[in-house]
Amino acid sequence: MDTSVLPAGLPPEPATARASLSAEGRKRLFPNATDAEWADWRWQQRHAVRGLEQLERYVPLTSNERAGVQETSALFRIGISPYYLSLIDPEHPFCPVRMQSIPVRAEARIRPGELADPLGEDKTRPEECIVHKYPDRVLFLALDTCSVYCRHCTRRRITQGGVAELSKEQLRRGVDYVRRHPEVRDVLISGGDPFMLSDSRLEELLAPLSEIPHVEMIRIGTRVPVCLPMRVTDSLAKTLRRYAPVFVVTHFNHPKEVTPEAREACERLVDHGVPVENQAVLMRQINSDARIIKELSHLLLRSRVRPYYLHQMDVAEGCEHLRTPIAKGLEIIQQLRGYTTGLAVPHLAVDLPGGGGKVTLQPDYAVEYGAQETVFRNYKGERFTYPEPEETDCTCPYDGLWQEQAPRYGYRKG
Repeated sequence: MDTSVLPAGLPPEPATARASLSAEGRKRLFPNATDAEWADWRWQQRHAVRGLEQLERYVPLTSNERAGVQETSALFRIGISPYYLSLIDPEHPFCPVRMQSIPVRAEARIRPGELADPLGEDKTRPEECIVHKYPDRVLFLALDTCSVYCRHCTRRRITQGGVAELSKEQLRRGVDYVRRHPEVRDVLISGGDPFMLSDSRLEELLAPLSEIPHVEMIRIGTRVPVCLPMRVTDSLAKTLRRYAPVFVVTHFNHPKEVTPEAREACERLVDHGVPVENQAVLMRQINSDARIIKELSHLLLRSRVRPYYLHQMDVAEGCEHLRTPIAKGLEIIQQLRGYTTGLAVPHLAVDLPGGGGKVTLQPDYAVEYGAQETVFRNYKGERFTYPEPEETDCTCPYDGLWQEQAPRYGYRKG
């Protein structure tokens, strides 16, 4: 890729060709759906594609896809909302939406190194719905259902069904666990997709968590703005705002997914005071190119969504055919840095297999380290010298006093 031609800023708004994607697909696949039905997320769920016979009515499958649906049927659910189905290119098997939602035969194979629990969550799961892997935050598994079952799902042992459906008792036990652990300041609600809960069920979780004094923030991991944007109603946005600070962490992987409907969903959240961040997964032959990630980041920023992480794919069972080498992610970050705004460059993250936690990677710009100076290369490969200071004592003398004073002024020691 010739990075010299990449613009430094955001390019002009693209032409409106993308605006007709879902409308064209809807007209072709669901011509009898009324506007009211199409805009109803519950109608979307009732009409989701959930099996081979139904899928073949809408998409001319390749032999590889047909075998993939058959051979993975006992391993992982298939489910595609009519809206997300409308974005699929029926003529091209490498359509990024198609590859994320329709299995192929390779998904039925478990390769060496792949794990049922790739992030080592189950060994740090003191309650059915709680994963407590990091010191100051917990993962709250709210349910086991999604609007679309992504073929790269890292938590398919749960979202395959019947494992983590939220019950009143699980809710109580999970909230009680958080209440008993004052070190927990951050709760990430995930699953499954928490936005598949009704507003009232979601509020039953948000309300007690927000009342716990040591819980400073709540995050919600969801793919609903991507796959079922009509679920993001004013009522949902107001519910989230009521329990601020609530951050929505969504999951766009390709520019094709950033439709006018998806942008409207994200902007509705932001307009109601709910920040939105994106965590993309790097996938081979779907978005494994700097040009694609750059376009995705630019589209997200126009929707006021921060491109936060670019994830190296986890070593989940059946996903090796979608994984990229670690070097590809580093190459992409290097091709972005300096050639577009820093806000458009996500952190490249690797969640270490077996529960090691996240680490972030970036190209090595430091060339030589010395006591007097450090030599760097910039994004163009040019060398620059940074002079090191003579004084190197980095202690903070005021910090002890500040820790004594902070509680008097309403600050929490952190």
